[in-house]
Amino acid sequence: MLTWLKLTVLPPLGAWLIRTLGALTSIRYEGAEIVEKLHRDGRRVVFAFWHNRQLMMPLAYRGSGAYVLVSRHRDGELIARIAARFGIRAVRGSSTRGGATALRELIRVGRSGADLAVTPDGPKGPRYVAKLGVVQLAKATGLPIVPVTFGCSKKKVFASWDRFEVPLPFGCGLFRWGQPIWVAADATDSDLEVKRAELEAALNRLTADADEAVLKGSEQRIAQSE
Repeated sequence: MLTWLKLTVLPPLGAWLIRTLGALTSIRYEGAEIVEKLHRDGRRVVFAFWHNRQLMMPLAYRGSGAYVLVSRHRDGELIARIAARFGIRAVRGSSTRGGATALRELIRVGRSGADLAVTPDGPKGPRYVAKLGVVQLAKATGLPIVPVTFGCSKKKVFASWDRFEVPLPFGCGLFRWGQPIWVAADATDSDLEVKRAELEAALNRLTADADEAVLKGSEQRIAQSE
């Protein structure tokens, strides 16, 4: 009974919370034209973002169809049902459970013309350290990896392994996309490691820059109001 209530009541509440937080946050979008151009050229992408920045990501997607990798842990079904309310479908699996099956399914839907989304440091970390899975996915599908992050000036940071972030109302927010990272179909193991490190560095740089930018934006708003 409790599980039924959780999976019936919480998904609409979770989607409402995301939309409400988005409406109550002054959000800017930087670099979205990178993805828009790829879409105009008929290409799909693999979005990569850190696990602790995933809450607001449904608000950033403007494509025609995406699949997100959701782990098989006990809260995975809840996350999948919330994502579905934004038109984003889930593929279940992770590096620890069902990983090979999930990777095959992501490759299939990626090749069929869908965007993909993954958290390269999930589901258990280490935080801000990319695993090879996303790079292997890009190699198998031919899709570019586009790093994306979200920063907010007012937030609640939880004491979880990833330091999960939830925006608080009336702050500044920023979605920022980075340049695409391409992985060749004939990439060797050493090539894949180079791309993995490139993605990790790009996401960390992007995230640090976004966090710094929203703090400056918040300070400017306070100064203007005084």
